[in-house]
Amino acid sequence: MLHIDEIQNGIVIDHIKAGTAIGLMGLLGIKQHTGASVALIQNARSNKAASGRKDIIKVEGEYSWLNLDVLAYLDPNITVTIIQDGKPVKKEKPQPPRRLVNIVRCHNPRCISSIEEECEQIFEMSSNGKYRCIYCEQELTVKPE
Repeated sequence: MLHIDEIQNGIVIDHIKAGTAIGLMGLLGIKQHTGASVALIQNARSNKAASGRKDIIKVEGEYSWLNLDVLAYLDPNITVTIIQDGKPVKKEKPQPPRRLVNIVRCHNPRCISSIEEECEQIFEMSSNGKYRCIYCEQELTVKPE
């Protein structure tokens, strides 16, 4: 039996689509913060997931550097639980952000954000619930895995 210690202070990102947590860690910037104690659990059994499997990320300690806004964009089923003194104090399901900044790149080769290196990649949610590049109106069609 696999045993992962409970965390005392930090967050648990749960209900991640099985097999996608490593990519998610990169987008969240977890890999760059080597001082953080991180547990990655892949393909854990899940009664709620359609596939019967899920990934889980546990981050011990300070987590304010995490960009949690991107979670709902990447996977609408993700939940985030805040842990303090070994007890869950808040559990929430992140809502899709109105704006994505430097999370994904515009695929339009003529877009200024594709040409100018220092130009931020900014997508805003349109009225139909899809993200569009603010510069060229290109619709974001593929979510990163």
